[in-house]
Amino acid sequence: MAAQQAPAAGEEQRPAPARPDPRLIVTRTTPAGLVQAGLRRLRGGELGPVPVIVALILICAVFQTMHERFLSPQNLSNLTVQVAAVGLMTTGVIMVLLLGEIDLSIGSVAGASAAITAVLAVRYGLPEWAAIAAAVGAGLAIGLVHGTIFAKVGVPAFVVTLAGLLGWQGLQLQLLGDDGTINISDSGAIAALTQTYFVPWMGWLIGGGAVLLYAVLTFTGERRRAAAGLATARPPAEVALRTLLLAVPVFGGVAVLNQFKGVPLAFLIFVGFVVAFDLMLRKTRYGRMVFAVGGGAEAARRAGINVDLIRISVFGLASMLAAIGGVVLVSRSFSASLDTAAGEELMMAIAAAVIGGTSLFGGRGNAYSALLGGLVLGAITSGLYLLQMGTPVRYMITAVVLLIAVVLDAFSRRSRRTHARG
Repeated sequence: MAAQQAPAAGEEQRPAPARPDPRLIVTRTTPAGLVQAGLRRLRGGELGPVPVIVALILICAVFQTMHERFLSPQNLSNLTVQVAAVGLMTTGVIMVLLLGEIDLSIGSVAGASAAITAVLAVRYGLPEWAAIAAAVGAGLAIGLVHGTIFAKVGVPAFVVTLAGLLGWQGLQLQLLGDDGTINISDSGAIAALTQTYFVPWMGWLIGGGAVLLYAVLTFTGERRRAAAGLATARPPAEVALRTLLLAVPVFGGVAVLNQFKGVPLAFLIFVGFVVAFDLMLRKTRYGRMVFAVGGGAEAARRAGINVDLIRISVFGLASMLAAIGGVVLVSRSFSASLDTAAGEELMMAIAAAVIGGTSLFGGRGNAYSALLGGLVLGAITSGLYLLQMGTPVRYMITAVVLLIAVVLDAFSRRSRRTHARG
C-alpha cells in the first residue's frame, strides 16, 4: 500500500471532508432518482402520506364502480363542504396529538361555540361577524383553561378534557334553553361561510395563485439552503417537478368544482388553516418546540423550552379551531341545536387525524393529515350515503380504516427504530 505523501513545508493539513449521510440526501434530478429516494424512505419507516393517498384513490375507485354519481361535480362539491367543519376540528386535534396528549372536549367546545354564536346573533341582535368572533374567542379561552389545568396543576389531559366534554355540553344545553334550537338567517355572514361559491375565474385565480406561491417559496428556500452549503438542497428541476405534482390535483379540483357551483368558501377556509398551521409547524421556532415537547417533554425542558407554555398554547389553539368548526356547523344547518357537534364529530376528528398519518405516540405528524384524513372519511360517508347504507355500516368501515392506520403507524415506528431513525 503506497505511503501517503507528506504535506509540503508551510502547507496546512486539512481534514478530508466528511461524506454526508446518504439518508439525508434528497436531491434527485431524475424521476428514477426520486423513486429510489422514495423507496429508501419507505424502507426506513418514513411512510409519509403514501398509504392514505393510495387508500383515498382505492376508495374513490370502488365507490365510482358501485355508483356512477360518486365522482360527479355535485357530489364532490358537497363532499368538500361536508368535510370542512370536522376538518377544522381535526387540525386542532393534530396539534394536541403532536404533544402525545388527547383532547376529548373538542366536540363539546364546538357545540358550545355554536350555541354562543346563535344566541348572540339571534337573541341579542349582535352583528353576525361579532357573534362569530365572540364564539371563537370563547373557544380559545376554554382551551387556555384546559391547558393551564393540565400544565400547571398536573391533572392529566384525558381527565381535564373529559370534564370539559361534560361541562361544555351542559353549557350548550343551558344556552339553547327549552326550545333546544335557534335558527339563523340564511342570508347573513354565518350562512355565507358554507353558501358562498367562487365563480370560475376566481377559482382558477385562487388555484393558480396557490401553486405559484408554493413554487416561489420552495425555490427561494432551496436557494438559501444551497447557498448555505447544505447537501439536502433540492435542485430547480426537482422543485419544478414537485410544483407540477401539486398543480395537477389543484387545477383538476378547480376544474371539477367549477362544473357545479364553483370553489366553495368553506373548503378554502379549511385548506387555508391547514396550510397556515403546516407552515407554522415546519417553518417557525414555535412549531419546532411543539415537536420537541411531543418527542420528549423532559428533554425539551432541559433544552430550555418552556414546556408549560407550549402545552397551554396548543390546547388553546385546538379549542379555537373546534370553535370555528362549530360555527361552520351552524352555517351548514342554518341553526344551532342540541345535536350540533353532540354526536360523532369528536370521534371522526380524532379518527381523521390518525388516518391522515399523525402518530398517537406524539412528535410525528403534520397539518395535512387533517386534509387527507378528512377526505378519506368524507369519501366513505358520501359513498355509503349514495349506496343508501346506514350509519352502522359506516361506523364499521371507519373502524377498520382507523385500525389499519394505527397498525401502519406501529409498524412505521418499529421500522424507524430498526433503521436508527427514532
